[in-house]
Amino acid sequence: MTPNEELITKFYASFKNKDYRGMQECYAENAVFNDEVFKNLNSDEVKAMWEMLCKSKELSLTFGNITENDTSVSAEWTASYLFSKTGKRVVNNIQARFVIENNKIVKHTDTFDFYMWAKQALGFTGLLLGRTSYFRNKVQSTARQNLDNFMKKK
Repeated sequence: MTPNEELITKFYASFKNKDYRGMQECYAENAVFNDEVFKNLNSDEVKAMWEMLCKSKELSLTFGNITENDTSVSAEWTASYLFSKTGKRVVNNIQARFVIENNKIVKHTDTFDFYMWAKQALGFTGLLLGRTSYFRNKVQSTARQNLDNFMKKK
């Protein structure tokens, strides 16, 4: 296993154990994170996001297929949790890509099927509206507000 693959293994092992501090240690001070919900988070914001998620009551995950190519490391992970707003079970399959410099993550991008997530998390509403940009923007805005509120309370 390469040092970069070891870093990503440490990241997900920490996540699996809800050790947000271990996850935070993996990021560089200039890190940027993006996924289907959170956009352009800086290092402080992404660290707070993982802390917020690790403190959720029910979350489990599996990870694997960590591979390195010339410029990045990729991984696959699956999160299983109850969506707090609706209490519905979500099983989200995620593809992750990392750019690593000096043994720290500088760029982290997660991709997943937003429509599939919306159907699971929000039921009928997600089924009807999950493909619309209005709905996606609303989910992103709400998630951002939740993160901002979490960071203010710290």
